[in-house]
Amino acid sequence: MPDKIDLVRFRRNLHSRPELSREEAETAKTVAETLEKFNPTEVITGLGGHGVAGVFDTGKQGPAIMLRADLDALPIEEENDFEYISKNPGVAHSCGHDGHMSIMVGAAEQLSKILPNLKGRIVLLFQPAEEIAFGAKAVLEDEKFKRIEPDYVFGLHNLPGFPEGSIISIKGEFASASQGLVAKFKGKTSHAGEPQHGYNPVLAMTAAIHGLMAIPSMHTPIERSALVTVIHARLGEVAFGTSPGYAEVMATFRSHRNLEMQVMEARAEELIQGIAGTYGLQSSTEWVEVFPAICNNDECVGIIEHAAIDAGAEIVHPEFPFSWTEDFSYYLQRYKGAFFGLGAGVDHPQLHNPDYDFPDRIIPKGLEVYINIVKSLLGS
Repeated sequence: MPDKIDLVRFRRNLHSRPELSREEAETAKTVAETLEKFNPTEVITGLGGHGVAGVFDTGKQGPAIMLRADLDALPIEEENDFEYISKNPGVAHSCGHDGHMSIMVGAAEQLSKILPNLKGRIVLLFQPAEEIAFGAKAVLEDEKFKRIEPDYVFGLHNLPGFPEGSIISIKGEFASASQGLVAKFKGKTSHAGEPQHGYNPVLAMTAAIHGLMAIPSMHTPIERSALVTVIHARLGEVAFGTSPGYAEVMATFRSHRNLEMQVMEARAEELIQGIAGTYGLQSSTEWVEVFPAICNNDECVGIIEHAAIDAGAEIVHPEFPFSWTEDFSYYLQRYKGAFFGLGAGVDHPQLHNPDYDFPDRIIPKGLEVYINIVKSLLGS
């Protein structure tokens, strides 16, 4: 395995210089320059923005595998006191993408050593803009990606709350679908003393809030976890002499399955249109930050679990899919593959917390599982 200290140093360097989604230029440069040290067949840059792909082609007939890590950090002010704390105010690697990249760099070094014993092709994708549901779609739509399309895709995410180095595995739905709704109502302003001369959307706004939150219980099966959370509402501007003529409501929709999400989306649009008609208003709906559910292929889950067993890792099978989202789901809509968790420690700070830091101790286990996956599919 690659020297742990080198990978730790690499991760901590990335941790100290985090960059937000779609702004990962320096991170991408660091990754590309590091990959070149391991003599890949090719390093492709500018994928879907700042994405980087290290291609290791054996020159022999065989499957094509893609492993994926993420480049971007979060708009969070870090609260730690170690020397490699973020040097960029208000930006932090609070989701552990620095650790994911380090595992992949370790995989690149290993591949450079074992490539003669493999067949097929391996692509190590460092994807931009995962946090805003932009990067995966942008990579898939990039012309440069078409010549390195995989047969199999695998990805991991560190997960606090599970034993260090354990592998968290679920067949079928692994993580939720999620998308944001922006609903707008347009009426007509009037003097606050003569509201009858305008169309104030306040009743429409409150009806929308109550109606949206009731959608899961009314339109999805009880055994399927679905949730609507209203996260923002705005009514006109602050002016005590004016009856407002504009309102908007924003909500996050979550479901374990894409089918339930489609049902909720249709019901939400019907609801907003109906409310607008009732109160004589114009309305519009927009869906943003759309994450489909992660649905794992059973065969690929088996490959991951065998790789974990060979690495001596504990395997954990949660009873239900996770409620968070990941745009890795876009790859799984097109290619055979699976996503799995890497335990970060039972008592480790949670993802997106200001005191979170990726635990260096789990780098070797994540790396070993990845290499075992490659060997199981591409071994001569």
